[in-house]
Amino acid sequence: MLTPNIDRLASDGVKLTQHIAAAPLCTPSRTAFMTGRYAIRSGMVSTGRVRVLLFLGGSGGLAPSETTFAKRLQQQGYTTGLVGKWHLGVNCKHRRDHCHHPNQHGFSYFYGLPFTLFNDCVPGEGSDVLVDLQQIFLNPAFVCLCATCFQVCVRVCGLFEVGLWLLVLLFFLCILATAVWYVPFKFLPTWNCIIMRNQEVIEQPMTMETLPQRFKTNNHMAFVQRLLLVVFCLQSYQGSGKAMGGWEGGIRVPGIFRWPGRLRAGKVVDEPTSLMDLYPTLKYLAKDKQPDRQSDGYNLMPLLEGEVARSEHEFMFHYCGIYLNAVRWHPPGDSIYKVHFFTPNFFPPGAGGCYDTKICLCHGEHVTHHDPPLLYNLFHDPSESRPLTPDTEPRYAEILEQTAKAVERHKTEQGVELQLTWDKILWRPWLQPCCGTFPFCGCKENTTHM
Repeated sequence: MLTPNIDRLASDGVKLTQHIAAAPLCTPSRTAFMTGRYAIRSGMVSTGRVRVLLFLGGSGGLAPSETTFAKRLQQQGYTTGLVGKWHLGVNCKHRRDHCHHPNQHGFSYFYGLPFTLFNDCVPGEGSDVLVDLQQIFLNPAFVCLCATCFQVCVRVCGLFEVGLWLLVLLFFLCILATAVWYVPFKFLPTWNCIIMRNQEVIEQPMTMETLPQRFKTNNHMAFVQRLLLVVFCLQSYQGSGKAMGGWEGGIRVPGIFRWPGRLRAGKVVDEPTSLMDLYPTLKYLAKDKQPDRQSDGYNLMPLLEGEVARSEHEFMFHYCGIYLNAVRWHPPGDSIYKVHFFTPNFFPPGAGGCYDTKICLCHGEHVTHHDPPLLYNLFHDPSESRPLTPDTEPRYAEILEQTAKAVERHKTEQGVELQLTWDKILWRPWLQPCCGTFPFCGCKENTTHM
């Protein structure tokens, strides 16, 4: 695929070849990007199969107590805005509290998708959301309907007496079983695929065909063009890329920093860097010296400007949900070692992803634990195809020992409330953003001024 504009951006800026996302999926990755900390520190991780927010009508999201780089910039007097995707939650207790909304996290202006582009948002692309669970809910509804029809036929034909109370009970059970399946899942484009301007729903469901053009309207671009520093990063998508656990194909992302007059065009940085580094970098540029909580990122400007040659990331930790599954170590020299404690089981065997579940899972029979851990040298083997052994790597024992010590030092406190539990991610009608009167939500954005 030709990408001339991105190529031009790279040639005019600094290209990062070892730029790493803090998670292989969007909700925890965006959390780390916004806060400069691993998502586990803010509870935006999961112990089970669901590792991203699935419904806008859920109560989980980035806690109001969290600090984003946008909040820090606002405190320094900057005007902040977000045009695009959020996917870090909206409401907590009712549909207008907006406790997780971008406006509550330091963004003065928001236009875009509070959710994300699941297949459900694209006509003809099917569904991404709990497809197997939808089938589980569908079966009882079908059985209940058949049982009710059978009882009615028996009563009408007079084969034997069926109490009216039983028919009424079966009827209401059918209604309930159907509602539990049909309402949350069959109206997903209406519930999830919406556009908001600040805290107002302006289109529900959204029209995909005109969405790219609306993101490029003059008022949005004028806002973006007032920022001197341009940062480009792109997370890979599912299949052979996104959701691969700690493998490089799921977490290594393109990274470009462009700042005419300050950053040298065409510079290439091969040192490990992270999406979490944007927070401390912006804090440094804003001359923000106020006390802050623990950060997992580092100011990138010395590296980007060539003042230093080495990244401050000696160790980087890779999570699959709440579980630490891999660690990379960058000792003095060129080598970058990667240790995998467990890896997802790809399906079908030999594939580059989990095509049965679409997203590789992190627990139980879905993973393989390694003792000793798998070890790779990413400098020589970026595709992680040749695991090292004591025979092929003289430092084998030292690498595992240093990595184990780093994990002990890194261990995070688990005291925060998890935001991706079932009780927080499942759909609740009273939390659903809506334009109009719920449940009759529907509106189209007025684009005549664009």
